[in-house]
Amino acid sequence: MATMHRLSINPLPWILGDLGYNLSFEVVETALMDLKAAGYTAMTVEWTADMDVPTYGALFARHGMFPAPGYFSGAFHDASEHAALVEGIKRHAEAHASFGLDQAFIAADLTPERIAAPAVGAGESTQASAVIAEGMALAAEAAAAVGVRYGLHPHVGSLVEVESEVREVLDRSAGSALGFGPDTGHLVWAGVDPVSVIGDYADRVVALHIKDVDLQARSAAIKAGDDYLAATLRRHVWIEPGRGQTDFAGVLAALPQEWDGWTVVEVDVPNLPDRMASSRFALEYLTEQPFYSRADDLGEGVK
Repeated sequence: MATMHRLSINPLPWILGDLGYNLSFEVVETALMDLKAAGYTAMTVEWTADMDVPTYGALFARHGMFPAPGYFSGAFHDASEHAALVEGIKRHAEAHASFGLDQAFIAADLTPERIAAPAVGAGESTQASAVIAEGMALAAEAAAAVGVRYGLHPHVGSLVEVESEVREVLDRSAGSALGFGPDTGHLVWAGVDPVSVIGDYADRVVALHIKDVDLQARSAAIKAGDDYLAATLRRHVWIEPGRGQTDFAGVLAALPQEWDGWTVVEVDVPNLPDRMASSRFALEYLTEQPFYSRADDLGEGVK
């Protein structure tokens, strides 16, 4: 069994709003202070294109927090966008390298069709998967030249959602620099057994998003035909790690013992009463598990 290394958190409850992300310095700084107080030592990097990257990175050092791998997404299903996406990921990778990171996640953009009917592979197309695989492989190769390895992040609402799409993209990109950056919650919501698919591609797993699902809410959302926002905001498909049914021990057991990738906690919409209670519960649950090794964590943060 692998042990949980480099435990971090994505501050989605702080930055995620109805109209997208609020990534102002004030919001990011509040998240850093709150999550440091909750006991975390690392937080996902997420910044806007007009932000000065060194100044953004200095926020982490100021608050004694490590930067953790971020997320790059694009319209990889559109071959005409591939060249621009390659240039975009180079800049993304360069910023990661400046933060001292060598891992990150890559995903396909969410689409209106999939947002309207999430987790069921609406309009699934092998041809689209082939185009996505080609574009992501090109992007991953460009990022690897900068020293950052990107892992495919399946995401409900995107065109890499259900198991057949995940496997198609990974199989078609075999031999390239594209790794695997699975999200346990997105896999479970889409009806995928994360232990099985992670085990089958264990040698390509770069980093993990640790996310849990309320299976009763998932079933109700699919039965009712909820769109993505209804399923997450009102139905509360997402739940804190340890309060759902995801087999995290099985996921870690499916990885090689020497695996040392980042693990990133995600609870997009807290199920507990507030974001601090949610974040603390996740940390307390995970650090009490036998697959967590305190010796492998990040210490006291950046000084």
